[in-house]
Amino acid sequence: MRDPLLAVKGLRLSFKTERGDLLLFHGLDLEIGKGEVLGVVGESGSGKTTLAYSIVRVLPSNARIEGGSITLAGRELTGLTERQMREVRGRDMTMVFQDPSTALNPAFRVKDQMLKVIKANAGIEGNEARVLAMGMLKSAELPDPASVMQSFPYELSGGMQQRVMIAMALTSNPKLVIADEPTSAVDATIQVQILKLIERLRRERGFSVLLITHSIAVAREVSDRIAVMYAGDVVEEGDAKKVVDSPKHPYTQGLVKSIPAPRGRKEGKTQLSTVPGEVPDLTDPPSGCRFHPRCPYVMDVCRKSMPGYRRAGDSMALCYLYEGNGS
Repeated sequence: MRDPLLAVKGLRLSFKTERGDLLLFHGLDLEIGKGEVLGVVGESGSGKTTLAYSIVRVLPSNARIEGGSITLAGRELTGLTERQMREVRGRDMTMVFQDPSTALNPAFRVKDQMLKVIKANAGIEGNEARVLAMGMLKSAELPDPASVMQSFPYELSGGMQQRVMIAMALTSNPKLVIADEPTSAVDATIQVQILKLIERLRRERGFSVLLITHSIAVAREVSDRIAVMYAGDVVEEGDAKKVVDSPKHPYTQGLVKSIPAPRGRKEGKTQLSTVPGEVPDLTDPPSGCRFHPRCPYVMDVCRKSMPGYRRAGDSMALCYLYEGNGS
C-alpha cells in the first residue's frame, strides 16, 4: 500500500506473567489506507483489542513493546513520550470503546464530559465548545441534543450512550478512529444503526476506521478490507467480501463456517459449525504455525516452522498450503 495512514511493521509485544513471558506479537504487520475501513476479526484471545491498545499506547504495566514500528501519517509513535501520545490520541486518533457505560463517567453530565474532551483535544472552550458539542451530538443522530447535554450517562439508553461516545471521539476531527466492538453492548437493531452511523460519518469526514469485531459477517458488510487474527498473528488479509466469500486460511474457513445459516423455516433451527480446540497458551506456544494443533490440513512442516505470507487467490495467507506463492 502506498502512503498508508497507519502502518504497523514488525511489531513485537510481550507480557510479564506469573507463568513466564508471553510473546503475543512476534513481528505483526498491518496497514490502513486513508479513508479506509479495516475490519480486524478473530476469537477472544486472538489479540484484536491488544493490537488497538498497542497503537494508542494504553497497555498495562506488564506489557512491553520489544520492537517494530507504528507510524501514523508518517510519524513514528513508539518513541513518543506519554505527553506527546496524549496529544496524538486526542488530535490525530481516537477510540470508541465497546461498553460506553464504563467509558462514560456516571457522576458527570454529558455536557461536562464533552466540554472537557473538546478543551483537551481541540483547544476550544466556552460557547464555541458548546456549539461544537451540540453539532456533534446532532451529527450522531441523537434527538434533542440540548437534553442529552444535560443528562447523566445512566439516564440514556445504551445506544444513546454509544452515540455520545462517537460524537466525543469526532470532536477533534481525527484521522483515525479505532472502534473496539462498538456494537457489542447494544441489541441487534441498534447495532445496525450504530454501524450505519459510523459509515456515514466516515464518508462525510474522510477519517479511517480500525473496526475490531468478533463477527466476520459484520466485518464483511462494513469494511473495505479484513485482517483475520489468530493467537497474535494476522493469518489472512484481503478484500473484505473476497475474504469471507472465498476464505483461504483454514482458520478463516472455520470462522466463515461458524456463521449461522438457516436450514429452513420449518425446522426453525440453524446449522452451526465450530473451530475445534482452543486458542493456545502463549506462555508455551506450539512450535511452527500457531494454528497447526487445530488445523484440518496440518502437515509436518507446519509443526516445525512458521510459514511466511503467501498469495492465495486475491488474499494473503500465513499458510503452507500456498507454498510457492510467497510474497
